[in-house]
Amino acid sequence: MPADSASNTAHEHEFPTASESAPDSAPFRAVMSRFATGVTIATTCQGNRRLGITVNAFTSVSLNPPLVLICIERSSRVRDAFIESGFFAVNILTSEQEALSACFASNSEDRFERFCDTASHAEVTGAPVLNESLGFVDCRIERVYDGGDHDILLGRVLALGVGEGDPLLYYRSHYIRPENDGAL
Repeated sequence: MPADSASNTAHEHEFPTASESAPDSAPFRAVMSRFATGVTIATTCQGNRRLGITVNAFTSVSLNPPLVLICIERSSRVRDAFIESGFFAVNILTSEQEALSACFASNSEDRFERFCDTASHAEVTGAPVLNESLGFVDCRIERVYDGGDHDILLGRVLALGVGEGDPLLYYRSHYIRPENDGAL
């Protein structure tokens, strides 16, 4: 079939095999830290217990249907709760929420027993939506994929909303705040 002809079939590609050597994790981490990301808190609940985790592996996947993905480390204490609940919300953090991000990245009692003392409400799925965020998506899990030492959760967006402020960013293993020059 010519390269420019239309087709609804999947494209065939050759991918590296598992026998090919992979780079060491330290250089890989150093390279990936050069990619600036936004910072989010993904949330779910187990009964009445609200749970959350700081996530920067978050992206939109599709506009129609509206799909997003998050990646959660398999060894995370909240991983099973996310998968078993079947839903999650992603809350995009403002530049004023660095301490909140650090709390949800910790293994503290504050995180697991008090939800980092953060106010939230539910939208469609029941996942906690933070009252103060730059934006949120409330999702039902469509699929879970193997992602090496992480699980990739694909979620269908059922509700969303926006707030005000500048984003909290993460670059070279540090939080950064954009200069408010009107560009954001």
